[in-house]
Amino acid sequence: MDHPVDAHVEESPPATASPALAPDTVPVGTPLPWPIVDADGSLLFASATTLATTDERAFLFQHFHPQRGDLLGLGAPQPPVPTAQPEHAGKLTLKDMHLEIGALIGLRSQLGRGATMHPCRIIGFTPNHALFLTPPMQQGQALPLTPGENVEIIAIASQAVFRFLCTVEAVCRVPFDYVVLSRPGAVRRLRERKSIRVHTHLPVRFGIGGDGDTYEGLGLANGISTLGMSLSAPWTLGEVGERLRIAFRLKSAEYDSQIETTAVIRNVQKGKTPGEPSMHGLELGQLDAAQQMAMKVFVFDRQENVQHWSNGLK
Repeated sequence: MDHPVDAHVEESPPATASPALAPDTVPVGTPLPWPIVDADGSLLFASATTLATTDERAFLFQHFHPQRGDLLGLGAPQPPVPTAQPEHAGKLTLKDMHLEIGALIGLRSQLGRGATMHPCRIIGFTPNHALFLTPPMQQGQALPLTPGENVEIIAIASQAVFRFLCTVEAVCRVPFDYVVLSRPGAVRRLRERKSIRVHTHLPVRFGIGGDGDTYEGLGLANGISTLGMSLSAPWTLGEVGERLRIAFRLKSAEYDSQIETTAVIRNVQKGKTPGEPSMHGLELGQLDAAQQMAMKVFVFDRQENVQHWSNGLK
């Protein structure tokens, strides 16, 4: 009986390249051939970036879980999207929220899952609790809204952060552009609002100086407030009063935002031994309305990780 030998040999499937990196696979002193990302997909180093020293590489593996960004699409597990857990649920009203004229809010359509929040401000109320808003903006243009459309609102009030639903009642152009929303419904208080700094584990790319559009290194923000952060870096980045360029990603139940801004070094604690990271107290530079809201919601969403209470940058 003839049975070709190869008929009994099962072909082995080709090995799938793993996105996980080890220290000896990350070059030092030469440009990276691929981007490096953290386990959640946050960019740590762009491709063609050069790690300057082995201390910088050691810092990378000590604080993060480096992955090859070009291979993350090959089945690497992704963390689940966090679900907001409101602290209080009930029939809250507009009066209960203590919203004021000029309050910053975020608006997004309920037509598409995962729609982006767009910043706008409250400019008035009616006796029946309808809201007047500045038009929410999208890439410099007024967001197209349709009367009868349902929208979700995140409101930054004086004492708390709230989420509620409204219906667009009118989009007006005269005597100026504004939007009218119905009485808020399904109001939920998400978090009490305080001036706080919370523990984090955020990768932060940094560049030396206030000008430029590239980043030379990677640090770790282990504490953040709406005004600043505590940044650990493989070496001392500058002296008090000097500026840095920083970029980091904020993810919360309401936002997934990329922040790029400048920061001023307000204090420095240099590493005492070779290879020990230096700590930097940073005051963030100017943020636009959308970035301010993303920072506030991110901090309020993590009050269980309070580092300290403050009235300003520490």
